[in-house]
Amino acid sequence: MFLYQPPTGYRFNSDSIFLYDFIRRFPVRGRVLDVGCGAGIVGLLVARDFGVRMAVLDKQARMVAYARHNYAVNGLPVEAHVGDFATFDPPQRYEVIVSNPPFYHAGVDQSPDPSLNVARYEHHLPLEQLIGSAKRLLRPRGYFLFVYDAKQTDRVLAQLRDAGLNPEQVRFIHPKADREAKVALFAARANSRAVLKVLPPLIVFDEQSRYLPEAQAAFDRAGTHVISGERGGVDG
Repeated sequence: MFLYQPPTGYRFNSDSIFLYDFIRRFPVRGRVLDVGCGAGIVGLLVARDFGVRMAVLDKQARMVAYARHNYAVNGLPVEAHVGDFATFDPPQRYEVIVSNPPFYHAGVDQSPDPSLNVARYEHHLPLEQLIGSAKRLLRPRGYFLFVYDAKQTDRVLAQLRDAGLNPEQVRFIHPKADREAKVALFAARANSRAVLKVLPPLIVFDEQSRYLPEAQAAFDRAGTHVISGERGGVDG
């Protein structure tokens, strides 16, 4: 799969690949919305593997243009929207919502690059608005599958329950076996009473900083070929 990205500014990282691989565990069908889609990597992989009706949403028109281009290049249909998830009001609801949202809190040093700032920092889409809008736009029994800062797991679980989304699974991602988790993958479902499962952790690298087999397999399944936007003619 070909993926055009901007030559500068926000570019997808391993969080998106591991989120895609996590999503593959679930019965993805019907209408699917990719929130904060960036260049479209997560939704593209889901659309390729599941053949679903995909919609994408991002605040940045530039990134939505990349996403449109990437879907077209890969021969996949998409319904693309520029807008804020907090106020997004489509005519239909979704069976699945996926997201790699901005989750760094305001207290950390922030990038002066506008594109990076929107993509990374929570004040552009506060957790309460992210989860509240997901609940509002999900169909009954729909799934919300997303990645978030592992240090904020207590907030995430509390907000999910407050919004009426039951957290069903969580998986922590550790750079190495002796390092603390940096991010976590969450699966929540509307109108569910399932008991939360804490899955075995995903360890990314061995002691020599080589990808461990499970992490490498996720990249292999994604099979993305990244191309600079300048060469692809999308950016300028």
